[in-house]
Amino acid sequence: MQTATAIPAERKATRPRADALRNRERIVTAAREMFTEFGPEVPLDEIARRAGVGNATVYRNFPDRDALVREVVCSVLDRTVRAGQVALAETGDAFGALERFVHATADERISALCPMVSSTFDEHHPDLEAARERVERIIEEVMDRAKASGQLRPDVGVGDLMIVVAQLSRPPAGTACLSVDRFVHRHLQLFLDGLRAPAPSVLPGVAVTMEDLRQS
Repeated sequence: MQTATAIPAERKATRPRADALRNRERIVTAAREMFTEFGPEVPLDEIARRAGVGNATVYRNFPDRDALVREVVCSVLDRTVRAGQVALAETGDAFGALERFVHATADERISALCPMVSSTFDEHHPDLEAARERVERIIEEVMDRAKASGQLRPDVGVGDLMIVVAQLSRPPAGTACLSVDRFVHRHLQLFLDGLRAPAPSVLPGVAVTMEDLRQS
């Protein structure tokens, strides 16, 4: 009599529980808010308190401060990419899509978060480099679309846009970080109006690329 061969049960990959994922999201959101307000040295127990979780939960998700800072910056960059994808999906005014994308990018406060990368740990971590590359590609696509429509002046580059968004969304020295938020979108719109084609003036120098920024 032939013995039936037992078929091994298929092993299921374990997935984080829904509550564990929610806790992780709460931690990243709280860290983003507090890093923006107080800088990267804010105590982790304060982040845990704002997130509504215990200290052990923070350390279970992020073994050290570097891991948490990196996750916060990558999550902000990924949110920026999603905003760019929304802009590219719009079928109407290409320059209007660029405007909405720029304002959404400013709301992410990248300029307040990205300096933490070089000041606290290896800025060339593969996760960070991959996230930055995705952001650069999406910005270039949104700008190219606006240029192809004839609405965006052709003498500006991705680096030009990144520099201005960073400068305008970073509070001036001596001012509270959140006190200037109400001015950011007003001044960004002034800048965006200057990007419209036809250009009223000739810009000195050449368009700034991301490679220029990396070398500076």
